[in-house]
Amino acid sequence: MFLKTSFTTVIVGVFVVYVLHTCWVMYGIVYTKPCDHPKGVNCITPFLAGNPKLQLSVYTALRANADGGHTLIHKEEEFNVSSKFERIVNVSLPKKTRNNGTLFALIFVHQAGVNPWQDPRHVHFVSQLTTYMVPKPPEISLISGNDQTQVRREKTRPTSGSEARGGASSSSSSDHPVSHWRSRLTLNIVSDHFLFDREHLPSDVHRYLRVFQNGKRMVYLPLLFVDQLSNRVKDLVINSTSIELPLTISYDSISLGRLRFWIHMQDAVSSLQQFGFTEKDADEIKGIFVDTNLYFLALTFFVAAFHLLFDFLAFKNDISFWKQKKSMVGMSSKAVLWRCFSTIVIFLYLFDEQTSLLVLIPAGIGSIIEVWKVKKALKIQVFWKGGKPTFLFGKLDESERRTGEYDTLAMKYLSYLLYPLCVGGAVYALIYLRYKSWYSWVINSLVNGEPLLFILKQGSHIGKISVAHLPWKAFMYKVRSLLVHSQTNLL
Repeated sequence: MFLKTSFTTVIVGVFVVYVLHTCWVMYGIVYTKPCDHPKGVNCITPFLAGNPKLQLSVYTALRANADGGHTLIHKEEEFNVSSKFERIVNVSLPKKTRNNGTLFALIFVHQAGVNPWQDPRHVHFVSQLTTYMVPKPPEISLISGNDQTQVRREKTRPTSGSEARGGASSSSSSDHPVSHWRSRLTLNIVSDHFLFDREHLPSDVHRYLRVFQNGKRMVYLPLLFVDQLSNRVKDLVINSTSIELPLTISYDSISLGRLRFWIHMQDAVSSLQQFGFTEKDADEIKGIFVDTNLYFLALTFFVAAFHLLFDFLAFKNDISFWKQKKSMVGMSSKAVLWRCFSTIVIFLYLFDEQTSLLVLIPAGIGSIIEVWKVKKALKIQVFWKGGKPTFLFGKLDESERRTGEYDTLAMKYLSYLLYPLCVGGAVYALIYLRYKSWYSWVINSLVNGEPLLFILKQGSHIGKISVAHLPWKAFMYKVRSLLVHSQTNLL
């Protein structure tokens, strides 16, 4: 019985186990076992239960330990943990920060009217206000050479004068990482008066927990958390030589379950960056969590999981179908060739746009498979002689030649309409839009014309491809397309 089990059945079984295990892990993250006996010695009670008068103070410093001085940039004297607020403050940048240096934010929650460094019952968190990233190359008009996009960015960027604008422009053109200003600082405090059990204290919360002895009971101070997932690439500003830059300080209370979930996601993003993911790659992942409701996020997980499964099965069945294909009777060779061309163009476009590796790698795999399918469809054989490849094309039989004639005839009439539209769109883009280079314009024009070319290649063989040859493959592609559109709408 086991020997007759198909590979697809094994994969689906592993997928089901993976989904169930993930659900169990997620439940363990969002659920925390409370203390069963509130008056027991094992319970850790919240400091906020006594409704203390608190103050929020935010400082800046060149070092994380505040050695060398610190500057107060904002304080909330009547700080209410349950009240949401957002403040915009102008931060003066030290000379070292302007010279491609760093700057840290020191956030304190302490007793009102008391210096945070003299308050034994304060909580603090250190967050970096700058990050290093290679700036995006400016886009120019390929005809006039005007860099209006860069000029528009300089006008909207806070500067200290023409010198600052010149410094930003020179930094932007550099291929080396430069210091960028994080214009948002998002703070959270757990407002739940949750009773922790010392014997079941979550490890993820333990590093944020500060406790003190109050008689025979243990009391924990407010759980302060800085949301690093809210730091998006779109909010980054090049430091240049600006003397002041705005900083948006936003605060909101957070539940314990959401805090634990956020800690795990933030640690996952940090681990990816340690493995070589760039700031932009990490930003793609951050957008999934920040811009999506938690319920939609859970639904997105299942959609993404099924998308991954159907993607794998579609690749598997696609390869199996073409591996067994010996004749192109009833199928369009030109359609396969156009599909390969379109897939490669999309991959080059994603590569030119420096898209996340999460998208770029599957696109690259798909391009390799399409090239292999062209080799099968055109019956190409490759022979190596003295390190040089020699290509040998196979002969077509009468039925395959007849199919090719139908393709040529259909594409002839459709091209009269679609080719001028593609050329017109490329000329319009060249005149009115801006690109990084001529190569970028060519790739963007091909990608913009790809839907029209898709209609052309599909219309050229309507009625000649029998879906009966590949029912499971067609079903997989339809379901996968539906899941992709659903996932895109959710994100």
